Formats: sequence, C-alpha cells, structure tokens
Amino acid sequence: MAALAQAESNRLLDASLGTASYTAPTTPMKLAVMSTTGTTTAAGTEFTGGSYARQTIAFGSASSAAASNSGAISFTNSPALTANSVEIYDSAGTPRRAWFGALTTPKTLNSGDTLSFAIAAISAALS
Repeated sequence: MAALAQAESNRLLDASLGTASYTAPTTPMKLAVMSTTGTTTAAGTEFTGGSYARQTIAFGSASSAAASNSGAISFTNSPALTANSVEIYDSAGTPRRAWFGALTTPKTLNSGDTLSFAIAAISAALS
C-alpha cells in the first residue's frame, strides 16, 4: 500500500499528539479492487459486476512500522476488468477508507477469472 487516506492520517495524528481519542475501525477490514487509483482525499473507481464483492483482509502484527496480509485473498468470478489498485476499508455501515495503493503491475482479467493476492502481497507501512 502506498498511503494512508487523509482522514485516517488525521485520526492517527490527533490521537498520537493527544488532541483527540482514536476510534478504531469496525472489523473485519475489507479489500476493494479499483480500476483507477485513489488519492489521499478521494477513492478510486471500484469494480462492479460478476460476483465481485469486497473481501476480508487480515494482517499480522506490525514490525518495523509495517504489516502485511496474513492470509491469501481471492476475488472469484470477476467481471472483465483491469485492476490498477486496491483500497482497504472497514466494515462500518458507512465504510471508512483507510489505505490505498497502486498495484506494482496492473492485472487484466476476463469475465469469470479469479484475482488472487498471496500472503504478504499487500502491505501497509508508516515511515
């Protein structure tokens, strides 16, 4: 993952500087696949169609200011698409976007294909 969403960055800064309490995200966290990469302030364009649905993503404990997904993730029976990025949301009624980042290499899928991410393929890091 390349970056924290700005709203999440602000929540973490406020909590670490003592200006506000941090409200943890509603778990489980969900991975979304995007055709366009978002920015710190705006989400990318999420896929629709086929059997596409956000998938649960779990992380191992952080080490050296980074954490990676602890299990493989698969999106089955995808619509025809080119995946350019992913985003991580919580599971609240109105999901909160936390992380976003471009894929190293975009992945083009035909209708019905499966898009998979191996263990440790998705990472989040603070510098």
